[in-house]
Amino acid sequence: MKKIAILLFCISLLVLSAYFSTGKQKDSSNSVKLVTSKGTTPKNQEKQDILSENKEAPVGSQSIVLEAPLIAQKPELYNGCEVTSLAMMLQYAGLNVDKMTLASKIKKVPFGQNPNDGFVGDITGRNKGLAVYHGPITELANQYLNGRAVDLTGSSFNVVYQQLNNKKPVLVINNVHFNRISESYFETWHTRTGDIKITFKEHAVLVTGYDDQYIYFNDPLAVSKNRKVLKEEFIAGWEQMGKQSISFY
Repeated sequence: MKKIAILLFCISLLVLSAYFSTGKQKDSSNSVKLVTSKGTTPKNQEKQDILSENKEAPVGSQSIVLEAPLIAQKPELYNGCEVTSLAMMLQYAGLNVDKMTLASKIKKVPFGQNPNDGFVGDITGRNKGLAVYHGPITELANQYLNGRAVDLTGSSFNVVYQQLNNKKPVLVINNVHFNRISESYFETWHTRTGDIKITFKEHAVLVTGYDDQYIYFNDPLAVSKNRKVLKEEFIAGWEQMGKQSISFY
């Protein structure tokens, strides 16, 4: 009888050991799946790839020029280079949206406030107006792109090359000279969300291509399709304006 009791006790220990061992394996498997699925969906992975600066864009002798629609900002939008460039980008993406719709929807703040918060002043030019920066532009773009707009601001220009290689144009903020400009063109505004250095020389365009010498872009002010400027000059102006750029995936 004693031997039978000992045998039953040993069998119970083996069953319990097997149960807990199986349970741990299941828990471990579930954890791995959760970690694996987090941040590696195709959508998130593509955005991560775009923002990575470790890829080498094949520049040099390569030439890429995309055929994006050209839209003039004037006469309706004297100060509307940003939303007009955004209209070009969205139409390239296959979306039926015009500059006037975007001008009505872009966030706005009074003249003298911060362009990071919305378009400053009057976009039509009938009253004082300035510009809008990357944040509100990306937010508006995402209303049409269902979250596929990506703010590339702060990244190197190599990321712009990557987007062009992937057949995606890039909206950038530069200046009307497309080169580094004198600091005398800048002034500091004291806004309700902080001090900011601004210039009335600011300008936005849609970058459509590049080769070994030039950057190509659609200019809504000059109404010039695939206009070209020397790479080092264009990039110098873009860097001076804070490396602001927006695209999509």
